[in-house]
Amino acid sequence: MPAIEVNGLTKAFRTYKKSPGFVGALRGLVHRKYEQTIAVKDVGFKVEEGELVGFLGPNGAGKTTTLKMLSGLLYPTSGSASVLGYVPWERQDGYRRQFALLLGQKNQLWWDLPALESLELNAKIYGISKTDFNRTVDEMTELLAIKEKLNVMVRELSLGERMKMELIAALLHQPKVLFLDEPTIGLDVISQKTVREFLKAYNAKKKTTILLTSHYMADIQELCDRVIIIDHGTIFFDGRLHEILDRFADSKLITIQCGSVGGNVACSSKDLGKYGEVVEQTANTVKLKVQRSRVISVCKALLDELPVTDIDIEEVPIEDVIRSIFAR
Repeated sequence: MPAIEVNGLTKAFRTYKKSPGFVGALRGLVHRKYEQTIAVKDVGFKVEEGELVGFLGPNGAGKTTTLKMLSGLLYPTSGSASVLGYVPWERQDGYRRQFALLLGQKNQLWWDLPALESLELNAKIYGISKTDFNRTVDEMTELLAIKEKLNVMVRELSLGERMKMELIAALLHQPKVLFLDEPTIGLDVISQKTVREFLKAYNAKKKTTILLTSHYMADIQELCDRVIIIDHGTIFFDGRLHEILDRFADSKLITIQCGSVGGNVACSSKDLGKYGEVVEQTANTVKLKVQRSRVISVCKALLDELPVTDIDIEEVPIEDVIRSIFAR
């Protein structure tokens, strides 16, 4: 049985539309106008035990709303969901002890307490023994290189340090399912890399099912083989990450390096627009964006017509492909 199974999940929000001015406020007391916003519409997918799946979409696509429904924080308008055999919004105690939700923009640690005391409080809530608590905290603080910050007030921690402590708090009871919403938002590149390496190692060791949202494509590329793309509340794509390139990337990048002819670099004097879109051009290097169907013929033409000393063919960066999908 899948760890997460979602069928026809829909969430609509009804908001009051106030007319402008004092008269509009008075009118609203008698007759109110409401607007309905569909945040999630007929979403369905399955996630197997131990999978680490990327959940992508532009701002307002419905990612966080979906995670909140799967965590039991929101009731759906319609549809069904099962996580570890439980209905999330029924909020059964057995389910709440087996999942964790980490929101990158929300704090769960006490702001004016040292991080260690907040972790000890969580251990008491989940009934974790002192021995297991010490072992888990020692292991995770070592992996996240944050051990020396345990007795520092949470408000005095840097953003990266605080997010690492939040991650430890979320994993303290060793949940079977972990929902991560932008866990690396605002972090520097070193902290992002540390968090990614930790999540990858933790998933491999504990076989925790993880559903991850992130706007940093480095997170998705390093951690997720499978991605689900949601836009305007509807699933747009569900498959392997490499399939996105096969389906939506209709171009490749060709980079050539030219030698000099008669003291001049031949590339700089040629009109290369006929081969494809010129992405970058320096004195002796040119990067072209070429339709996939023309790659072989363009490479042959470049080698025949120019003094090419090096040539490289690569896929368009995945973040550019995702960006173009969102733009559509």
